Amino acid sequence: MANTTAELEALLMQRSLTDAQLLEATETASDFRILPDATVIKIGGQSVIDRGRAAVYPLVDEIVAARKAHQLLIGTGAGTRARHLYSIAAGLNLPAGLLSQLGASVADQNAAMLAQLFAKHGICAVDGAGLSAVPLFLAEVNAVIFSGMPPYGLWTRPAAEGVIPPYRTDAGCFLLAEQFGCKAMIFVKDEDGLFTANPKTSKDASFIPKISVDEMKARGLHDSILEFPMLDLLQSARHVHEVQIVNGLVPGNLTRALAGEHVGTIITAR
Repeated sequence: MANTTAELEALLMQRSLTDAQLLEATETASDFRILPDATVIKIGGQSVIDRGRAAVYPLVDEIVAARKAHQLLIGTGAGTRARHLYSIAAGLNLPAGLLSQLGASVADQNAAMLAQLFAKHGICAVDGAGLSAVPLFLAEVNAVIFSGMPPYGLWTRPAAEGVIPPYRTDAGCFLLAEQFGCKAMIFVKDEDGLFTANPKTSKDASFIPKISVDEMKARGLHDSILEFPMLDLLQSARHVHEVQIVNGLVPGNLTRALAGEHVGTIITAR
């Protein structure tokens, strides 16, 4: 275990970056939380944005009101257009890295559209959630918009099966919340939360108010409301140990969740 910066530097110079003693030494200092008062909100692409004005306008008004009391990082999903692109690209036998780039282009478009709707309120979009700009926007208007797709591109990790990128906008928004050390991560969807089955196709689906990742895996809830690989990221996170799913089509749900109420489903790391 390294007790000083000099000892850690010596290990870094002498050992492989996968050396067990070196990795243990890097654990001696706690991580610095960059934006501990901010909350990341992920606006679903297919579940919210693709529904158009009827779904988006009320949510915009709710966010504008909520940002008076909360610092908000607003991430965008990709949605139906990305699924169409994935279908064509997969049919052309293109690799996951290219599909990742295509999906990112749609999430970028959604971020650009939201930015125009929020423009009169002084809320802007940033490219790549640039750290240099985010604190300024939060200090001035308490909110900023970013594209939710993680910028892996050609460097994306191949899926275990097929070519659909395993880490998409749910994962991208969560990773931003984790790396910035934010206090909460809220996913805004078109369902009340997690169910035992897809409520859109199963009339016998039961609502689950709270569950752990291990319980989800044990119950085989892989076809869940969130990208399942994101849940592995939740279990290995240092700062964000639970996520909340709310129905953004119900006015007031997001506001209540931001206030700390148990709205929708809470998924815990352990």
